[in-house]
Amino acid sequence: MFPIKPKYSPKLIEALSIFIILIGLISYFIIRLGTVPHIPILLSILVLVAYGSLRKIPFQDLHNGLIDGAKTGIAAVFLFFLIGVLISSWMISGTIPMLIDTGFTLIGGTGFYAIVFSITALIGVSLGSSLTTTATIGVAFIGIGSAMDASLAITAGAIVSGAFFGDKMSPLSDTTNLASTIVNVDLFDHIKHLSLTTIPAFLISFVIYYVLSPNQTISIDVASQYQQALAATGLLHWTAWIPILLLVTCTILKWPAFISISLSIITATFLAFFVNGIAWSDIWMIWFEGYTGVTGFEPVDSLLTKGGIQSMLFTISLVLVALGFGGLLFVTGIIPSLLLSFQERLKRARSIIVSTAATAIGINVLIGEQYLSIMLTGETYKGIYQKAGLSNKALSRTLEDAGTVINPLVPWSVCGVFIADVLGVSVLAYVPFAFFCLLSPIITILFGSKKAAIEAKV
Repeated sequence: MFPIKPKYSPKLIEALSIFIILIGLISYFIIRLGTVPHIPILLSILVLVAYGSLRKIPFQDLHNGLIDGAKTGIAAVFLFFLIGVLISSWMISGTIPMLIDTGFTLIGGTGFYAIVFSITALIGVSLGSSLTTTATIGVAFIGIGSAMDASLAITAGAIVSGAFFGDKMSPLSDTTNLASTIVNVDLFDHIKHLSLTTIPAFLISFVIYYVLSPNQTISIDVASQYQQALAATGLLHWTAWIPILLLVTCTILKWPAFISISLSIITATFLAFFVNGIAWSDIWMIWFEGYTGVTGFEPVDSLLTKGGIQSMLFTISLVLVALGFGGLLFVTGIIPSLLLSFQERLKRARSIIVSTAATAIGINVLIGEQYLSIMLTGETYKGIYQKAGLSNKALSRTLEDAGTVINPLVPWSVCGVFIADVLGVSVLAYVPFAFFCLLSPIITILFGSKKAAIEAKV
């Protein structure tokens, strides 16, 4: 069941005590002291090494657990490198500037946050990737929100909510396929069952975003300033749509994300050279350092100065540290002990659903990795659902409602760190406004447990 074999089996009270200490340590440093997540997680690693040593776990086993945990993030590391290059290549090909310019043309009237949420959700379903959606259309919306003097925290919350709606409901999404596969449920049956809790969460979120939306619109003068600055880059051309259309097409064809993003990058790079006249030597530097806006209009320059491999190094370093920390949690037996203890105490439908959601959320908080939250929770609870007469569809739905959408709400998680980096809005700032992500586990506990109980009786 567990990816890393535990070398010690602590009692529940011991494992729970260590869990509380670690979460308290991380929370204090990030929330109270305002440090970057790397620091408390490194300190937590030292705590776990000391704990493991006290429990007579050989240092080599602790060391191997640390390394094995970090290894699980290698695929994400290479994907983050590609996304960093994707952003910079889409800048110099004109794709992101074109998205921003089009947004100024189309977005008017009231309901800005609701529009951001809806369009991001649509793009998220089309791409099947919350991170790619956030790094592309999300960046454009942040720029438009800044021009409107709208709350960037609420704008980011709407972007995250829409992107993770797509991550849940798209048949192209890795997490959607993983959740259905891990518990042996047909993919489209899984998506259909997801709609029972996802659609209500979407509708409630849409209403909240509409009510919160600013009354003012972008003034003609402000929009004109932004659009003139964007035009001054010389990057706006109809060919700028090609990289995003290619990415969507590859995704629909179910090509691997690595291949799809790579083809979009290469296409955008050639467009930057042949259409926009950017020198090859400059292009390769932009791949690494990112694009720097030089329009002379500071708001647009700030918006366009993004991307590059270098911009991903903070995220990548934290991903490796956090996953190494997760490996130590396994090898010391803390997570296995917590998970196994749940299996012995669950019999009623409601308590099973609540415990499933709590486990998926807890793994996200402890390890910061959404795939492991789905895999471990699914493997742990499959037998429990069968014994209680609950359907596997109820389990796969709960895995997504409390596993997939919670990851971006954790400051030290893979998604949380990435999103805060590309949007320039901290996780703690947008968390209160990521309504879809907050509502999903609540609705699955309130409604999903009742539905599961009815199914069990039938």
